[in-house]
Amino acid sequence: MTSFAQFGNDLYTGKRSIDFVGRQKTWYAISGVILVLALVGIFARGLNLGLEFRGGSELRVSGVSTTQGYEAKAKDALGGLNQGADVVVTKLGSDSVRVQTEKLSDTQTEDARANLAKAFGVDENKISASFIGASWGASVSQKAITALIWFLVLVALTMALYFRTWKMSAAGLIALVHDLVITVGIYALFGFEITPASMIGFLTILGYSLYDTVVVFDKVRENTGQAVANGRMSYSQAANRAVNQTLVRSINTSVVALLPVAAILVIGSVLLGPGVLVDLSLALFVGIAAGTYSSIFIATPLLADLREREPAMKDLAKRAKRYQAARTRDEARAEEAGEADASATAGDETAGSHREPAAAGAGRASRPVHPYVSGGPRNQPKRPPKSKR
Repeated sequence: MTSFAQFGNDLYTGKRSIDFVGRQKTWYAISGVILVLALVGIFARGLNLGLEFRGGSELRVSGVSTTQGYEAKAKDALGGLNQGADVVVTKLGSDSVRVQTEKLSDTQTEDARANLAKAFGVDENKISASFIGASWGASVSQKAITALIWFLVLVALTMALYFRTWKMSAAGLIALVHDLVITVGIYALFGFEITPASMIGFLTILGYSLYDTVVVFDKVRENTGQAVANGRMSYSQAANRAVNQTLVRSINTSVVALLPVAAILVIGSVLLGPGVLVDLSLALFVGIAAGTYSSIFIATPLLADLREREPAMKDLAKRAKRYQAARTRDEARAEEAGEADASATAGDETAGSHREPAAAGAGRASRPVHPYVSGGPRNQPKRPPKSKR
């Protein structure tokens, strides 16, 4: 922990630096491959929309004594009613099973209830049946898309006004779309079902992704403002330093956010079975991970690429290059002067160690000795007592 804290302190003070902005082509290539795979999944495999979006019949079996082998029992019970139909079986809690399939007629619904009651050993009254039309899902999807468009427009305007440049707004929105495509693509590639809970998760990760990006951009604005004032760093160097300074914060925030989501995902998958919690936590887990990656590796390098094309930033890069070259020369001269002083000091010390005895001896020979030292105190005449005079 101490070493990690020291690592973060070194990144913040500039003692260490990871070149995120300078290696932007590597990050773009990695994201390009992931995006291509995601788009292949979306357009080639298609999305596995839930019953709420495509419509169908749903039957719920309550009061099941044992759920062991529930999926096979339910599929066997409905196997002869609608040949070739896609049957999705989900365990709800400890004693309920949900069966979703394509639309069944009234006769098929009654037969399905009878078969399920026999398969699970419950009374037919404990089996409810309902039909969900596709119009409900279409209405929800249309409203979600409308809300998403308004959200993007308002966010773009807010970021452009706050940062006083549309390029930060554009970079943030591109990173946002990047996260959304990756998340939906993973759902398509692995065949995860998209439910209303998944849609809520998709919309939630939009906010998280923007929040992380805005924090990094705020530090970029602070550093680049100082760089423009003193001309010591180019825009890319100042932006890269901002990413380094916020790197530990981004890691800590992401880990803290991912741990509870991962716990819900694992517990929901293992103990509770597929359901709203799993759908929501899966979308959040993928989206938060993608948002953390894009805020560090995509958004800031993309912003630096956009700003470096401006004439003012080109002039700043030239000023920074001259300043850094002059500083390098000064440091080299100071280092050479320091080495020369050290050599001179070492020479003096070496010579002094040989000269000192001779000098001491010469001093003793030329200096006159006081008579008191060589002969002791002088004898003074003494006066005899008065009785003897």
